[in-house]
Parts: sequence; C-alpha cells; structure tokens
Amino acid sequence: MDEPIDIEAAARALRDAAEGLPDPLAGLRIADEHLERVLRGQDFLVQDGAMGTLLQERGLTAHGELPDLLNFSDPDAIADIHAGYVRAGAEMITTNTFSANSHKLEGRASVADVYRAAAANARAAGARYVAGGLGPIGVLLEPLGTLSFEDAYGVFAEQVRAVVDAGCDIVLIETMTDLREAKAAVLAAKDCSDLPIFASMTFGEDGRTFLGTPPAVAAATLSALGAHVVGVNCSLGPAELEPVAHELLRFARCPVVVRPNAGLPHIVDGRTRYDVEPAEFAAVMARIVDAGASVVGGCCGTTPAFTRELAALVAGRTPAPREPVRAFTVTSAQEAVVLEEGTADVAVIGERINPTGKPKLKAALVAGEYDYLVGEAVAQQEAGARVLDVNVGLPELDEPVVLAAAVERLQATVTLPLQVDSSDPAAVEAAVRGYAGKPLVNSVNGKRENLDAVLPIVKRYGCAVVGLTLDEDGIPPTAEGRLAVAERIVAAAEERGIPRADVAIDCLVMAAATNQDEAREILRAVSLVKERLGVRTVLGVSNVSFGLPQRGLMNATFLAAALGAGLDLPILNPLSDRYRDTLAAWQVLNGSDRGAAAYVERYADALDPYAARAGVAGSAQAGAAGDPSTPALRACAQDDKGAASPAPATAGAPADAIPIPPALADVADEVRAMERLILSGRKGPMAAATERLLEGHDALAVIDGVFIPALDVVGARFERGAFFLPQLMASAEAVKAGFDVVRASMGEGAAADDGKAIVLATVQGDIHDIGKNIVKMLLENYGYRVVDLGRDVAPERVVDAVREQGVRLVGLSALMTTTVKAMERTIELLHEQVPGVAVFVGGAVLTADYAREIGADYYGKDAAEAARIAERFFAAHPAI
Repeated sequence: MDEPIDIEAAARALRDAAEGLPDPLAGLRIADEHLERVLRGQDFLVQDGAMGTLLQERGLTAHGELPDLLNFSDPDAIADIHAGYVRAGAEMITTNTFSANSHKLEGRASVADVYRAAAANARAAGARYVAGGLGPIGVLLEPLGTLSFEDAYGVFAEQVRAVVDAGCDIVLIETMTDLREAKAAVLAAKDCSDLPIFASMTFGEDGRTFLGTPPAVAAATLSALGAHVVGVNCSLGPAELEPVAHELLRFARCPVVVRPNAGLPHIVDGRTRYDVEPAEFAAVMARIVDAGASVVGGCCGTTPAFTRELAALVAGRTPAPREPVRAFTVTSAQEAVVLEEGTADVAVIGERINPTGKPKLKAALVAGEYDYLVGEAVAQQEAGARVLDVNVGLPELDEPVVLAAAVERLQATVTLPLQVDSSDPAAVEAAVRGYAGKPLVNSVNGKRENLDAVLPIVKRYGCAVVGLTLDEDGIPPTAEGRLAVAERIVAAAEERGIPRADVAIDCLVMAAATNQDEAREILRAVSLVKERLGVRTVLGVSNVSFGLPQRGLMNATFLAAALGAGLDLPILNPLSDRYRDTLAAWQVLNGSDRGAAAYVERYADALDPYAARAGVAGSAQAGAAGDPSTPALRACAQDDKGAASPAPATAGAPADAIPIPPALADVADEVRAMERLILSGRKGPMAAATERLLEGHDALAVIDGVFIPALDVVGARFERGAFFLPQLMASAEAVKAGFDVVRASMGEGAAADDGKAIVLATVQGDIHDIGKNIVKMLLENYGYRVVDLGRDVAPERVVDAVREQGVRLVGLSALMTTTVKAMERTIELLHEQVPGVAVFVGGAVLTADYAREIGADYYGKDAAEAARIAERFFAAHPAI
C-alpha cells in the first residue's frame, strides 16, 4: 500500500518551488529513502544514547586513556554497546569518536585509523545508519584562545575526510558550545563530504551555550549555513531542555534533533547516577515530539532502556507539521535581530564605523588601532542601534585583511549583529567566513557580474544580504525601475538557494539638493518593494541631505516619510537625538510601542524644544525633547566634518558605576574614563590611562579602587546576562593591560601575591581544559597568582604543588562524567594530607549538589563565580 501523502510537506514544497528555491538535499549522498524523508522532516529518526555512561559501568574508563582508543583495544565491548542500542530500536549509531581529533589524540593514533575502527564497530552492531561523530576540539578559538578559525577548520576537515573514508552515512557534529567552532565544523563537512550534516549544541540552565549563544541564534545560523538537521544534546535533562527545543523549532529551517541527558548526575554508592528514569524521560520527550522535533535520542546517563522508550514513542507516527518563523534574521553569537512577517518592527543599523569623512577613524584603521572602532561600536549599541555597519574601505589598506580583523575584534566586545559593508567580494568573504553568527552583507546589486560574485558567498556562509537597486544602466530614476532591479536580485538569490526572507532591498537614497524629483520615487519604490516582493527594506537615510543646510532636520523628516513608506532597516547615526525622537514617535504610530508606554516615559515631562528655546522650559526639559542642548548631544564631541562622535569616556557614568574612592576623588574623571575602558573591553588605551592615574596616586589604590570594583561590575553584568563570556574576557584583558603597568611600577610580583595564590588543574583522565584556562585568565586579572598544573593531572601532583607553593585554595575542573571520580579522589587526598586547604570545582558535568557529594568546598559554575569564590575565601582567610 502506498504511503499517505504528507499534505503539509507538499504545501511547503510547492511554496518553496514558487519561490524558486532549489532542493536543499540536491547532491547529497543519502543512504536510503527513509533517511531522505527524515531529512525532509517527514519521518522520525531514533538515535542512540550515551557511550561514556556504559563504558564506566563496564569499568573500561582507565585513567589517562581516551575512550576513542577502545575501538582498537576493546572492539567487541564497543560493538556490544552499540548493539544494545540497535536492539532497543536505535536506527542511527554514533561512532565512539568524541575525542578523535588531532589535538586530543596527540599522536597516540591517527584520526583516519580511529574512525575506520569506530565505524567498523558500529557496522558490526547492525546499525542502519552510522554517524561519524565529531566533538569539540578542546581548545578555545581566537580571540579568547589560541586556535585560529582556519586551524579549527583544518582539524575538522581531517575528521570529516576520515568519516567519509570509513564509510559513514552521516556527519554528526555534537556538544558544541562555541558557535564559531560549530561553524568551522559545518563548513568542513560541506567542503569535504557529500553526506548529510547533523549539528547540535549544548545549552546551560540559562538557556545559552558556554559562550552565550541562545537557541534562536544557533538554529538560525546553523540551518542557514547548510546543516541538514540542527538541535541540542547533553548538559541538561529533557524538562530543562524543553524550552530550548521550542526555540530551536521556531527558528530552524530544517529538522530538529533533541538528545537530553538523563537528568542531573549524583554519586550513589560511589558511582555516578542520573535522576531521570526512562519512562519520565519519554513523557517529557513526548511533548517535545508533539512540538515538532523529529530526530530523538539521549546523551549522558541514558541507556538502551531510554532508547526503547523513544522508539515506542515515535513508532507508527509521522512528525508534527511545523512552520519555522519566516523572518528576516541576522545574528551575532549572542543576539538575534528578527523582523517577522506581518510585524512593523524597525531595526536601526548604526553607520558610524565607516571612514568616509572621518579622519580619526581613518587614522585608526591605517594604524591598526581597533580600539577606536570598539569605542564607536559601544556608543552606538548604548544609543539603541540593533545592527552595526562595518566598513573599512580605504585604498591604502589591504581590505580583506583589515575587514576580517575589524569584524573579529568587534564581535569579541559587542553583542550586536554586524553588517559587513564592502564592494570587494574577497573582503566580504574574508570577514564572514569566521564570523560567529549570521551576518548581513552589504551589498549585492543587479549587475550580473556582481550577482555571480557575491551571492555564492552569501549562500556558502549562510548570510543575509542587502540588494542595491542599480544595474549596468545605473540607478533607475523611477520607482518601477528600482522595483524591476529588486525583482532580479531576489530571483537570482532564490536561484542560489537564498530565501527571500534573507534579502533586504536598498532603494538607494539620492541627495535631494540635486535629485529633488527622485525623493518621491525613492519612497514609492520602498512601498512597491514591500508590497510586490514581501522583503525588508534598507535606506541610507543621511544621503538625502547632502548639500543642504540643517541636515539633521532634513534627515529626520525624510526618515519619518520613509518609515511611513515601509522602511524596516534605516542606516543612520543612532547618537542623533533627532533620529531617536522620530523613531520613538513612529513606534507609537505603527503600534510597536504598545500603549505608547516608552514614548510617554521618555517625553511626559518634556516640552516642545521650540517653546523651550523661547524660555518656556528649562534646559533639562528641552534636552528630553531633542533640543541641540540635550545631554546626549552635549556628550557628543564634534569631529570629522561636523558628524557626532561617541561620547568621551568622561561624559557620564553607567547605572552600575563603581563609587569613586576618596583616595582618587581628585581624578574622578580619569577613574570614570578607565572604568568605561574596562566595561567596553578596550585594552589598547589602558596602559596610558593607568600611567596617568599612577602619577601622584598609590598603585594599590588604583587596584582596589578601580580595577577590582570595575571587574566586579563586569561580573555582575555577566551574572544577570547583560555580558557574555567574550565580553567578560575582553574586560579582563583590559584590566590585565593596566595590571601590567602597575606591576612594572611596583616591581615584579609585588602587586599580585600577598599569600593569594591558587592552584588550578584539570583532573586525571580529562584532557579538556578550556574552562580551566578561562578561570586562570580571569583570576590573574583579579591580581591572584595562579599555579596552572595543566590537564590530566594526578591527585598526588596536585597535593605536591599545594605543599611546594604554600597554596591554600585549589580549583579543579572536569568535563567528562568518567573523570569525576578522579576529582573526588583528588579532593579527598587534599583534605587528608593538606588540612585547611579549600577546593572549588567546576565543569559541564557538575552541579552544586554534585560538588558537595564529592567533597568540594565550593562550586564555581563559571569563571566569574570562581573569582567571587577566591575573593570570599581570601577575605575570610587572610594570610598570616
């Protein structure tokens, strides 16, 4: 009997065909018809569960030995574990290769040999589909770590080639915490294989990855990049991951995989046990399946019993119809700007990172001083920009190199999505290749040569794109002419697999002084593009006023008219009060400011600025309404042909500013300036700023009155989700630059010991040291002396180091469940042989309860908490 027709899938296929989108599975080598239906979201797929849990139960996790090498030494045991999952109903078996990359193997075996043996073991178990598994490399990528994006790509490319050579059916990228690392893996999988790509990330209790990526960003980025299935695995139980799954389902343009842990770990009779039973696990997964997840499995703590429940759950069913949000979406690693169909949302693109007419910015770019760009970016973010344009086009620069460096520096310090702005396709590709997120490319135009050069880059790297309404004949003078070019751009994008939801059209603003008749045509063109094509629109607003007096008045008036015509993404200077006033009023008129709440809050006590000038209101009232004497404009210096530049660091203090200590009261402005440098992660100016502050002031006053309190503010912002790990570490690096100056002035070691030394180690058998390295960097920047013992450290070596160094506080890290026993033994030995020493622990597999169960004195859930633990400990236990 023929299978029933999936009406929803057929409707989606018809709609995609109408849009001109090619088949996303074209060219893939797909094992069979069932897997093809899985990749189209029409069938369920049951994946296996944990490997490490079962290895531990069988006593196969020897200290210092990679589980991947058991593919050689104990192939029958590995195949038997796989076979247990096959018998329970798993169709997809993951190779035992979580650590099988060149960095972790360290020459103990070749990558190709490990995958060959692992795939053979999976096949021997009777797996229907063998997925070649790739885990994280185990090293932080630049700028937080030392591994370059290209080196990460190379590591993954070697693994993917091994996956293909071993005869696997699927490339499985799993347990990723860094979106940039996941991107490197997906690109390597696309370039080095023709197999389906599954990519999943792991999210914490705050709903974000270790580096701050939320599910919506991960789903939008990875599915646009070309992963065929995206989702989540590890870290939490099914109940905790349910909201994560819903966000993934909303934003992923492909099927979604959900593979939770069996709850949280606990020590029971000396062994690690998880607190969710198979039936409870399946009950929660039933809700996730009903919401639309179509690939299901388990991670840490799950066993064939869990797989059996999942197989029964989906038996005889087809996946629930799902319709991902159809929206223009661009992201950084931490934030998404989503303009959904049918909404009137407006997203400002900040224009100030562009050297045209800005001598200071030009000089900074030529000198390679990216801190100036960071200052511009932070000011625009604080002023309400939602996307930042980045343009470094100067004839004397190597634009691909400089644009890529600028993008990397900016995404490490600000959380807004970036618009990569260049007319050079090579520069665009250099910048978007390693970008952590889904960037906006500005731009492509209607010229065939340009379409052929730029659109393949946009598609390959999963970007959104701005299309300029010009072609070989120039800029059409009429609205209909601009619409015709826009239609060609959208059609060309769809031919290459770029959905129109990822295309925004710029109808090109001309100067009213010389093209007055075209002003109406530009506005009409915006309306036509919105109505006929259904895409979002962009305009460079300030172009309209070139050559006219009172440019701010002209720009704000044109902005209001353009918003009324359907403008979604105005490119403008967000520091301008005129622009902000216009946008605030428009958000009331278009309904996005519900109840005019934001407008009333801002303007309730403000009078008309014209009336204020006539003496009806004081300067404070005038300021709120946008008069040139407003505080915001007073905080903007004039440079570069009259354009407003970011407020100087002394202009004001943030809401959570540090109190000015009495010893530094005479240099309050300098303290405030240094605080802003730290909060914005600008390490370049810190040395000079510290030197100025040390002139006539005690070094310890600078440390205790500026550095430490500013880092505390950073930690508080990190704790409440206003900062993420990249911003935390950028601020720490800024403080380090200041500390280096202080140490030099006081003599080596004088500023950072005082009995406050800490030993750090990744425990025996565990080679994952990313978290430990981040903790080390932050503690050092708080002024502590850190003794780093590295990774895979035996308990006895930790004890010896504590004795030799006279250390009273130890930090231990573990990523794998199988190495928590080594952590417990290390803690026990420390407490037994070095009475009085305290131990704090951290790692992905740990919880506060788990830490107590293994005897730890403190649990550090992240680097910021580790710094607070050290502060509390040394305050309570001062050196004698």
